[in-house]
Amino acid sequence: MSILKSLDDIERAIYNPAPSPMDSTPVPVTLKEGAVEHALAPASILLDGTWDMAEGGNADRIYGEWEDCIPAQVPGSVHLALMDAGRIPDPTVGLNDAIAREQSFKTWWFKRKFPRPKGMVNEKLIFEGVCESCTVWLNGQLLGAHKGMFGGPEFNISRLLKDDNVLVVRINPVPPPANPADWTSGWRNTVVFNCVYGWHYARIPALGIWRSVRIEGSPSVAIKNPFIAARDAKEGVVDLCVKLEGDCRGWSGVLIGTIEPDNFLGKTYHFTYPVNCSTSVQDIHLRFIIPEPRLWWPVDLGEQNLYRLRISFLPESGGVPDYKEMVFGIRTIEMHPLPGGPYEDKYNWTFVINGKAVFLKGANWCTLDALMRFDRARYDRFLTLARNQHIQLLRAWGGGMPETEEFYDLCNRKGIMVYQEWPTAWDSQKVQPADVLRDTIVRNIFRLRNHPSLIMWGGGNESPHPTDAVMDMIGRLCYELDGTRPFHRSDPWGGNLHNYDVYWGWQPLERNLSLTSCFIGEFGLASAPNYESVQRYLPEYEKDVWPAPEGGSFEHHTPVFNTREDMKRLSHYVGDFVANDSMENFILGTQMAQATGIRHTLELARIRWPEATGVCYYKLTDVYPGCSWSSIDWYGVPKLGYYIFQDSYQPLHACVIFSKLNFVGEEVSLRVYLLDDSDELAEKSWKVIVRAYDSRLDEVKRGEYSGNGSINRVANVGSFTLSEEQTRTTPLLVVAEVEVNGELRDRTFYWANYQEERGCLFNLPKTQLSMVIEGNNIVVKNTGNKPAVAVHFDCSAISEVLIVEDNFFWLDPGEEKSIAANRTDVAGVKAWNVG
Repeated sequence: MSILKSLDDIERAIYNPAPSPMDSTPVPVTLKEGAVEHALAPASILLDGTWDMAEGGNADRIYGEWEDCIPAQVPGSVHLALMDAGRIPDPTVGLNDAIAREQSFKTWWFKRKFPRPKGMVNEKLIFEGVCESCTVWLNGQLLGAHKGMFGGPEFNISRLLKDDNVLVVRINPVPPPANPADWTSGWRNTVVFNCVYGWHYARIPALGIWRSVRIEGSPSVAIKNPFIAARDAKEGVVDLCVKLEGDCRGWSGVLIGTIEPDNFLGKTYHFTYPVNCSTSVQDIHLRFIIPEPRLWWPVDLGEQNLYRLRISFLPESGGVPDYKEMVFGIRTIEMHPLPGGPYEDKYNWTFVINGKAVFLKGANWCTLDALMRFDRARYDRFLTLARNQHIQLLRAWGGGMPETEEFYDLCNRKGIMVYQEWPTAWDSQKVQPADVLRDTIVRNIFRLRNHPSLIMWGGGNESPHPTDAVMDMIGRLCYELDGTRPFHRSDPWGGNLHNYDVYWGWQPLERNLSLTSCFIGEFGLASAPNYESVQRYLPEYEKDVWPAPEGGSFEHHTPVFNTREDMKRLSHYVGDFVANDSMENFILGTQMAQATGIRHTLELARIRWPEATGVCYYKLTDVYPGCSWSSIDWYGVPKLGYYIFQDSYQPLHACVIFSKLNFVGEEVSLRVYLLDDSDELAEKSWKVIVRAYDSRLDEVKRGEYSGNGSINRVANVGSFTLSEEQTRTTPLLVVAEVEVNGELRDRTFYWANYQEERGCLFNLPKTQLSMVIEGNNIVVKNTGNKPAVAVHFDCSAISEVLIVEDNFFWLDPGEEKSIAANRTDVAGVKAWNVG
């Protein structure tokens, strides 16, 4: 009898990986309560800060003084240094990106002077990231060259150090395209984040020393690439794999470990493990049980408990000890078959976290900045907004990069899982330098594999034929160096879906009402940023000019720089909602189209569990300011759609499923569903209430659906039928809400029948709103006698820093709502029917 195999099984056999570190036989060790003293890590110094930067030149740069230099911050980029020095204008404004782009095809030199480091032996110079290729000299001596931006190079410099040292780095121009006619394709000749090369979003190929540079001493026995992972989360069974590498053959000592809570109160444990090695390298695989384990869960499903592991090795000979520490979570990830599976042409798409099968609410993640500003505060804003939107999975797609430590640490703490793709796209792995790609993958698997937020590796974005030897190599490395997570060759592949019939295909928004797959990896719709953000990137002579000047900045800041009828595509959907007669209306219309065209697909995916297991809309973030698919613009300002998707992703949520958006004078039957991700309804009574309103904001129909207790995540609670007479209104508004034990817990509203009378959504009967501040809350009240539709805050002066727990919501007459906010100095409150 044949055993059914999934595509995962078939492909893993093709990769034929060697055993991973976790596949070896573990040695059980017993944890003892309490802390233990650890040795200090070998000394190190950072060379971050202000360097000298100069353009062009020859070997004289290695030895001579630079009279033509400007200061440059490391970590940073060439373009930021030029902008800060006043050499180029702000590349994000107007058409200035053309000026910045020219700088990417020049040679740049960086120099840093430093004294001899103290307290070190066998010193190493380590670059964490140089974009995109470089050559390095120390005190006039060539150290070597490196290609690929995601880690390296590294050099032993102990014999070259002096009391006063000069470090010189030449950064080469970005690679030119193989075909000059396709000037966007140079990224295929290396390994970088490629969404800045001009095929979309930005035309400023990145360049610079974008990560830290340091010098560190070497221990007598080094702890190499420690790897910790839960084997049985519920029982607290955890494995630790460590490679110990001595500076000579034959050594002994003791490996010491401490495990302590990182973000919760609890007990500390430790272990000691003696090691005797007759060679220079020893692989260690230990297994221990953490008592009363506190698990790591994604947002909406539990707490994000984290532990800190401290490990040190003390050589018996009294040499230099080593010390490492890392944060980890007790979390397991498994992939189970879809119903009726496994399937030989499909991956196992059911995500099982800590033994629990879950539907994943997701978005695509775009690299945050073309100029490589990757500070923690910037990450924190966007990832806080992601968490608040109930995003459980970010797909860091192949147009971007293996993300930074700051990104992953914040995802760990906020409960956001990551599907990390390697920086390949559209079969680029077939032509990218395989050695550079391999080096990138090895370095970054070692760097990232301890993060509980990382749940899947991906070969890259939208490769139509990812079955070549290089992709097999990528898959093999993911299983050999990790093995605790699945690997997918590409996305889409193995059963999931990308779809852009809406926008690229010019199809109406209603197409997305029937968009289904077991997993949707990408779909979306571009829109303009909020008005205040648009004004930030337009030059003075274009502000408030409409129609947008042909060939001007507004047109340029569109998905493909208006080279593929971007303005026509965006305007095509504006007309569904408002007249395209002003910049404000264009912005409003594109944002309404985005919100409408995405929210229904998100809810349709959720109600299809378990046949559907997740959805990732495209996308959360931007690499450059402009009209794009993001729900948060480059400045960090949420669009209207951000809040509508937040409603669609609520863990406890009532939703109404539409088969069409405009049905004036037709009888319709709308399916009503109740969603409960975290079993909040257990042992409670609940009620779903659906109301329909006509153009006068009078209630024309009401339905109630009641029950008690758990619903096993998804329940079709009934239908909401409207007669021909009840739908003979433009627009029609539908409100769905959930009450639990009599308390309102969720509310969302929908709009339909808006096409026949353009602008009707914004010509509703008026009401009045009041607003008062109470501590960190903004209290809004509808003081009129009509519902307030899409209540939102007037916050243009602080929109890039404001975070509110809800926005664009419905308020009944006389109802008030208290909204938590990080800032309360908003200018006022508005609604579609309140000026």
